[in-house]
Amino acid sequence: MLKSSSLKKILVVAESIDVEDSSASKGRVALIKNLAKAGFQLQVYHYTRKNIQLENIPCYAIKENRRSFLFILSRLERQIRYKLKIHLNKPLEKIFGFSFTLFNDRNSIVSSLKEIQIKEYDLVLTLSKGGSFRPHHALLKMPAEWHKKWMAYIHDPYPFSCYPRPYDWVEPGHAKKRNFFIEISKNATFMAYPSLLLARWMESYYPGSKDKRVIIPHQIQTDYSVGKLPAFFDKTKFNIVHAGFLMGARNPTGLLKAFKLFLEKNPEARENVRLIMIDGPSIYSNNFQKMMFQVPQFYATEKKLTFDCVYAVQQNASVNVILEAKAPISPFLPGKFPHCIASEKPILLLGPNISESHRLLGKDYPYWAEIDDVEAIYQHIGTLYKERNSDKSDNSKHDCLREYLSPKYLKKTFQEIRT
Repeated sequence: MLKSSSLKKILVVAESIDVEDSSASKGRVALIKNLAKAGFQLQVYHYTRKNIQLENIPCYAIKENRRSFLFILSRLERQIRYKLKIHLNKPLEKIFGFSFTLFNDRNSIVSSLKEIQIKEYDLVLTLSKGGSFRPHHALLKMPAEWHKKWMAYIHDPYPFSCYPRPYDWVEPGHAKKRNFFIEISKNATFMAYPSLLLARWMESYYPGSKDKRVIIPHQIQTDYSVGKLPAFFDKTKFNIVHAGFLMGARNPTGLLKAFKLFLEKNPEARENVRLIMIDGPSIYSNNFQKMMFQVPQFYATEKKLTFDCVYAVQQNASVNVILEAKAPISPFLPGKFPHCIASEKPILLLGPNISESHRLLGKDYPYWAEIDDVEAIYQHIGTLYKERNSDKSDNSKHDCLREYLSPKYLKKTFQEIRT
């Protein structure tokens, strides 16, 4: 039996530790680093397919098996898709549930893990990104002694048919994908989630995982290298910043309309206020270009910025925006949430009333609105602007959340683990 006091060595199996490839990887790296700061001994096996090292944390890059039959099949399917424009991937996923690429990646990870003496570790933590869960696939292929020490980190709902609206859809092979997650819930000893609402949401689909719940929120990382501010950012202005990819459901139209309304009713503020959207190309890019032409106080990036640069902007913003979908519920904890808390600046929270961000900030949080409530957003911008140089903005909740997202709280969470 593993007792909390004996939990010292953790084997981390991560899909990626490249902070530039996705917001998910940034979050996983922050978790890994904070586990090390909390005093745990780590060994990281990662499938980034780059020789990436984390300071003072031993990392091993798992190699892709490029000689297997599955690898050949995956490349053949890809060539047929690109050159002949015949899309076999969806019919194949209907049959097998997953792609040949995923199966080969899983087997590549399994081959590396078989070289490990699992008795040397107290816990195995699998971390993924997007909808692949490759390390989780690999752990299911390992012996039962691995499963007794397995903590499966579930960052998002799975499969897509289990997502809340408006993100839900029935993807090819969804039944096999659902069975895959049933196997995780049966075999993993712990099911870790970044948010309480996500845990409850997933447990409604996989009831067997309810007694295995561990909440591990996205982490504040104190040793980020804050990059140089970009030329478009003037920190002497009152900068309202949204940083992050805008999927179709994250519609910024209400925010744009509210900002224009604020400028119309407060012409004296035009020299001082900026609304900045940091994002790569999205379905809103054309609207942003039109807005930039009409409203010089608005700026949207046209290409992806490095993480260090984005983080520098967030820390120097006057207000950070968290924008979620128009939906009955949002069980997700946004990856940017700890960055916004670390900035110690007000957060303009735009999203459902029932959301993890709203739960953490508090139901009485003053700067919350639905994403299409133009009048409420306008009022919040006005209040935040008026209070910009005063002590009226109450960020005391941020202090509690900094503790919740810290290595100290993370250590406490892991010390309470029992099997």
